[in-house]
Amino acid sequence: MNNLSFKFLRVLWIFSLISVVYPNYAKADYKKVHVGVLAYGTVNWELDTVKHHQLDKKEKFDLNITKLGSKNATAVALQGNEVDAIVTDWLWVSRQRNSKKYYTFVPHSIAVGGLMVRPDANIKSLKDLSGLKLGIAGGPVDKSWLMLRAYSKKLIGKDLKEIVKPTYAAPPLLNKIMLKGDIPAILNFWHYNAKLKAAGMTEFLSIDGLLPALGIKTTPPLIGWVFDERWAKSNLGTVQSFFRCLRAAKQILASSDSEWDRLRPLTKAKNDKTFEALKSGYRKGIPKSFNDKDIAAATSLFSILVKYGGRDLIGNKPVLAPGTFWSGFRF
Repeated sequence: MNNLSFKFLRVLWIFSLISVVYPNYAKADYKKVHVGVLAYGTVNWELDTVKHHQLDKKEKFDLNITKLGSKNATAVALQGNEVDAIVTDWLWVSRQRNSKKYYTFVPHSIAVGGLMVRPDANIKSLKDLSGLKLGIAGGPVDKSWLMLRAYSKKLIGKDLKEIVKPTYAAPPLLNKIMLKGDIPAILNFWHYNAKLKAAGMTEFLSIDGLLPALGIKTTPPLIGWVFDERWAKSNLGTVQSFFRCLRAAKQILASSDSEWDRLRPLTKAKNDKTFEALKSGYRKGIPKSFNDKDIAAATSLFSILVKYGGRDLIGNKPVLAPGTFWSGFRF
């Protein structure tokens, strides 16, 4: 046996020994997906399910989670290449693409908020809101607020912005002042509304319920995973594995009550009624499909949002940028 053959066999022997002594050694070459999410976001329930059931390992990658303090912080982390993906809306993606920054989108949830009213406020129609304070989460260009304005214009002939006193505030603060009786109606995100329902407040109108009146028969995806399409192209198999494992986590959460019992501390639900409302709301928001029909619905919604949100919402180009919705994963 020559010297070269001996060295080769010695290397094989060392590698086999390491594999026996360190059975997890092969995991070292797993590719990693780094995600940045809000520390208090509901997406954490899903990511915890992934890690608890090792769904990432089953798909041969490692999911690394960075928890951040604000939506802006997640965007900065993505743009600074500190994370590979974040959760945000496709309007942001379109605006970035129109500025030659090629991010793209895969749906996470179709859950939307709604208009909540105090049961003692005697609000029976949108006209009854005239002259009243209306609390609004998300700011002047929040998607739900823009859709509600469009619906009001079609239903009663008036833009709701013209007849109410808009009061913009953070979601938890809006809940607090409504429960105190300081404001009769608020437009808030779905998981905050779930807490209000459990506390006895009334859902006057859900945002997905008004879409048919606006000519949109399919509830489009609203928020999702956003990432650089160049990264996705270079790591296609890993990115597709990432989305398969998220779909698997959603299936568990859609069917397993025991999984929700395990997750209950993460939901921070103070009572059973709130917990059940959060569980129901999450399940309702699981996208059933991501196909051409869903993208067409989002395109129709975009035209409405442009009309009411203007440049503050979409920037200088009033077009939905091609490639906003990623073609590399469909379900």
